Amino acid sequence: MATFAVPRDVNIKPLAPVWLFDLDNTLHNASHAIFPAITANMNTYIARVLGDGMTPAHTDAVNAARTLYWKRYGATLLGLVKHHGVKADHFLAETHGMEDLLSMIRHEKGLGQLLKRLPGRKVLLTNAPHRYSTMVLRHLGIQRHFSHHIAIESMRVHGQLRPKPSKLLLRKVMRRQQVAPRRCILVEDTLANLRTAHALGMRTAWVTQYLKVGDPIGTAHPPKRLNRPGWVDVKVKSVKHLPARLSRLRRNTVIE
Repeated sequence: MATFAVPRDVNIKPLAPVWLFDLDNTLHNASHAIFPAITANMNTYIARVLGDGMTPAHTDAVNAARTLYWKRYGATLLGLVKHHGVKADHFLAETHGMEDLLSMIRHEKGLGQLLKRLPGRKVLLTNAPHRYSTMVLRHLGIQRHFSHHIAIESMRVHGQLRPKPSKLLLRKVMRRQQVAPRRCILVEDTLANLRTAHALGMRTAWVTQYLKVGDPIGTAHPPKRLNRPGWVDVKVKSVKHLPARLSRLRRNTVIE
């Protein structure tokens, strides 16, 4: 079979990437106050579910169940739904309902300008519920920069809830966005989610500045040393550093 070299003077333009942005601890500092509040709400909820109807379950049993379900299913909620008949919408409303939410948000300035500078469309892909994530986006003033907002309620595949790091979910997102894996860039604080995306052929960016060792939310557990694993294409302290790493993230995204 004959092969043809591409002339040097042919103008080969890179395809615009599709950015999949996580929310908590990626675009704002959820470890400051929000995650501790969610954890407290979650513990109260799980203690009630595991209790005998009169007395809540002990703290040790609650912590064990929360950790076990997160490790096994990627989200504590899935274990509660599967093993205890919990209704997802009820759990999400109870655990993410914070009257003083807006006062708890901490974030960098200039996020809107950052998103505007990045080429291609942006999709919010968060395991948080829609009402909560909408409130955070509005407070950050960046909702208009996202073409789609995919919250956990919409993460269903064949009728089953499949939040990140589900491969089925990520494949569905790519089909809906009509984009090949190599054009997708997942921006996350959670290594498990980045690992799945990389296995599917996506580019990956790991945001580390808000990670906190010992964070009570399972999905935020970082390693003790923030070394870049092989499935992470770039590691940045802040999302504001992404433009400087764009050339590496866009590798292999040219028209062939």
